[in-house]
Amino acid sequence: MKTTIQYQNKNYQIDLSKPLDISIPLAANKENVTAWYVNPPKFEAVMENGFIGDVNKGGAVNFRNIFFNPHGHGTHTECVGHISKENYTINQCLKEFFFLANLISITPEINKEDSIITLHQIKKTWKNNGAKAIVIRTLPNETSKLSRQYSSSNPTFIHHDAVQYLLDNGVEHLLIDTPSVDKEEDGGTLIAHHTFWEYPNNTQKQRTITELIYVPEQVIDGVYFLNIQIASFENDASPSKPILYQLET
Repeated sequence: MKTTIQYQNKNYQIDLSKPLDISIPLAANKENVTAWYVNPPKFEAVMENGFIGDVNKGGAVNFRNIFFNPHGHGTHTECVGHISKENYTINQCLKEFFFLANLISITPEINKEDSIITLHQIKKTWKNNGAKAIVIRTLPNETSKLSRQYSSSNPTFIHHDAVQYLLDNGVEHLLIDTPSVDKEEDGGTLIAHHTFWEYPNNTQKQRTITELIYVPEQVIDGVYFLNIQIASFENDASPSKPILYQLET
């Protein structure tokens, strides 16, 4: 099922029947990826007032409460409400869902105990083609990212100068396969987040950050169309399902 997208006076063709899912599933087990010291998600059947929300226990339907944290339990897309005093929500801020995107792979630089994506690395790999989104895959790209327990591990983050460079080149949607664009323990400064949203002096509500993605090895670096799918949460973040579509030649 092919479609044509007109973007910046150019026509691009993609095949909607060939999505490349770069999200991590949310599951109720200890193998679910976690960050920020959260416990694993819980999926619990409702069992109240004689109602049985489990078909295997005699109920007519499966009817579960789900307890999870968008930031700590897998792929999520967040808006400026993540750092603002104002109650901005992802449902209010994300109003477009298809973007031209550059997928790049980077081996972070090591500086003492830190693993950093630097300005120099971004400059080397960024393609200035009018893309509004960047998808960053860190190397090595082990499948253990799908179940990694990130708390207290000081994961890779991106330097705020690199974030500024991306903004200067038109990026409005940043996707990365780590728990945060900022260092795990930074004293609460969250400088990459503040740089990205220009908060509070020039707040850019339309921009989004998507964290804890996973880009499979077979998806090669290059230019794609990106579809960011979220739930309509009136919250600073939502679990999300970013999908890449390869450009047809």
